[in-house]
Amino acid sequence: MSESQAVRVDVWLWAARFFKTRSLAKQAIDGGRIDVNGGGCKPAKALRVGDRLEIGRGEERWQVEVLALSDKRGPASAAQALYRETEASRIAREAAREQRRLVGAGAPPKRPDKQARRELRRLKDSG
Repeated sequence: MSESQAVRVDVWLWAARFFKTRSLAKQAIDGGRIDVNGGGCKPAKALRVGDRLEIGRGEERWQVEVLALSDKRGPASAAQALYRETEASRIAREAAREQRRLVGAGAPPKRPDKQARRELRRLKDSG
């Protein structure tokens, strides 16, 4: 892990394992899904210890505080040491995950399986 005064936001997001590649992190920044200290940013913005980030990825949102800087991607345990998620963010993420699970539990499968297709054909042919 390389400690320095400042690291590019896209590099830090990649090193902290929020995104699989730097180009995905750059696309998220360009798409407005990353805010630094309450405002938008560009991929090359210098990130410093103590900065607050709001990160949106899919349906999930994180609010994190930068604890350390790194420009190298390491193991997940090292990546988790780079930031601290706020308690409100963690609770909101878990509540949203539970809500998605409950909504998805009652939904029927997207496509009928072979047996269901045959049953549908039988119903259509008989009526």
